[in-house]
Amino acid sequence: MPEWLEVALRAVLFTVVLFLITKILGKKQLAQLSFFEYVVGITIGSIGAEVIMGLERAIMHGLVGLAVFTIIPFLTGYFSLKSRKFRSFVEGKGVVFIKDGKVMEENLKKERYTIDELLELLRQKEVFQTADVEFAVLEASGDLSVLLKKENQSLTPAMLGFSVGAEKEAQTVIMDGQILDEPLAAIRLNRGWLQEELQKQGVTVDNVFLGQVDSSGQLTVDLFDDRLQAPPTI
Repeated sequence: MPEWLEVALRAVLFTVVLFLITKILGKKQLAQLSFFEYVVGITIGSIGAEVIMGLERAIMHGLVGLAVFTIIPFLTGYFSLKSRKFRSFVEGKGVVFIKDGKVMEENLKKERYTIDELLELLRQKEVFQTADVEFAVLEASGDLSVLLKKENQSLTPAMLGFSVGAEKEAQTVIMDGQILDEPLAAIRLNRGWLQEELQKQGVTVDNVFLGQVDSSGQLTVDLFDDRLQAPPTI
């Protein structure tokens, strides 16, 4: 077999294997990784690349290595559920950066963060003064959680003593010019109602790229032809 063909076949095989491993390990491998999961992810990728290009190495050896590094996260997750200390060691834990508007300098030094980096993280949360912050914690994922002081928080209906109904998820009822009957039925509407609403807005189904019904029963549409504008719903 030509070497280029063997490389191609190995690449296809390990692409499928790595995809299946990622599916098995779950979405967490794609989002908030702990230090341990980060190391495991890099190692799995390195093994795959090495076996694909290392033609003198047996494929089975690579599969064994991948199997080991697939089992390790499962065992780690199991022991993390059983032991809080083990979980804290493997996944890390949050560190307080700001308390009562005061920056905890020692904690910044411990995590090797500068004040400039802290201010940058705060700006990403639309906070521009440390004095406005009641509590800020650097999570194990590297994200900064911020709680503003009461006087700096946005007003909510609950603060004003108002009771409001629960906000329901908007339902997509048209996609790529096709009516979706299941979401319509979920909100107890039908095609007849939908056609009437489209007529009111002067559009046809086949020209609708996306149509959604909000919790108040209002239909909003986004058209394929952006030069056309549907009239606002009343």
